[in-house]
Amino acid sequence: MQDSKWSGFYKLSRAERLARLNQQTGLTGQVPDLPIEVAEQMVENVIACYSLPLGLAVNFVINDHEYIIPMAVEEPSVIAAASHGAKILGNIRVSQEEKTLVGQIIIENLPNIPQAMAKLMDQREELLAIARSYSQSMVNRGGGPRDIRFEQKQNVMAQYLCCYLSFDPCDAMGANAINTVLEGLCQPIEEISSGKVLMAILSNYNETSLTRAQVSLPFKRLGKSEAEGEHIAKQIQKASDYAKIDPYRATTHNKGIMNGIDGVVLATGNDLRATSASAHAYAARLGHYQPLSTWEIRERYLYGELEIPLPLATVGGSLASHPTAQWVLDVLGRPSAKELAMIATAVGLAQNFSAVKALVTDGIQKGHMTMQARNLLMQVGAKPEEVSQVVKALVKEPRMNSQIALEVLKRFRGQK
Repeated sequence: MQDSKWSGFYKLSRAERLARLNQQTGLTGQVPDLPIEVAEQMVENVIACYSLPLGLAVNFVINDHEYIIPMAVEEPSVIAAASHGAKILGNIRVSQEEKTLVGQIIIENLPNIPQAMAKLMDQREELLAIARSYSQSMVNRGGGPRDIRFEQKQNVMAQYLCCYLSFDPCDAMGANAINTVLEGLCQPIEEISSGKVLMAILSNYNETSLTRAQVSLPFKRLGKSEAEGEHIAKQIQKASDYAKIDPYRATTHNKGIMNGIDGVVLATGNDLRATSASAHAYAARLGHYQPLSTWEIRERYLYGELEIPLPLATVGGSLASHPTAQWVLDVLGRPSAKELAMIATAVGLAQNFSAVKALVTDGIQKGHMTMQARNLLMQVGAKPEEVSQVVKALVKEPRMNSQIALEVLKRFRGQK
């Protein structure tokens, strides 16, 4: 396990953590909040801003580059687990082959679908030219429409022809851009096919736009000795294999991955619903729900890999208006959308590693105990200045619940 400049970071006060962060990144000042005036321009019927804790995951080395990674998350132990996992994993190798969106135009009322498909294919280049005319600014940045293909679809009620448009949104999320293109193509497609467009909308799933994170760990980094590390590696491999045969376990396995990814997605102002939908659709691509990551032993190394379609953005949309999201991107060194996806995927793999390792060794609850105790004490009325003193007594209790937390708090206060 590598030595870390961040050892003991969790023991610092909030002001000391921010000072250390500013020292490491060259930033200055405080973390900006979302003003209510800006929030009113982002969504409808605004009455307030809802906050989540924003913490720092540390120890990350991704493609030979050190990162401090802000995460917005409410669940205890997520940031600690990601940081601990990153410390053990060391340099995480991540790659992304391409970043594209897929849009759909669904055509109905076609008397002859093969004939309509042939006509559309004959004018494929013309349709791509029309598509590019509706996204000229994106084309000028090196992105925009890439390809068009057609497939016949049917169910017991009807038959359809679906047009699939692939679209490079560059560093933007691209939803508005691709939807504008799709709607612009509707009339030409209806004229060529003699059909009627049922709907035109982007898809939040693209199995060809994948981000892949990989690590390879010698046994000795997993335990106090190589023998212990080998035993832990075998248990992690068994847990990974089991997730492939049981969707109950695979779902929780993937939830652990998304604990890490979602924290980065939220912190950077990206679309949490889009990333979650894409990830879980990919997990079910074989017709049964599967784990997104795998862990296996290869020549006395534990090899881990996470593969996931992750549509993230670093420009445009609501993230451009959110001052906290902009500050987070500053902390990350202003990554491109592709780099941000790679960072988030690395966090997901580190989070998954920590969770599975804990499950096959000490159990998941051990790492949760202190934070669970803190939450219980706050729920029963402990003041923030009391929590740090009372939590040590509470974790020593054989059981923890709100009633026991209240009893421990009363003893601390000298109450009966």
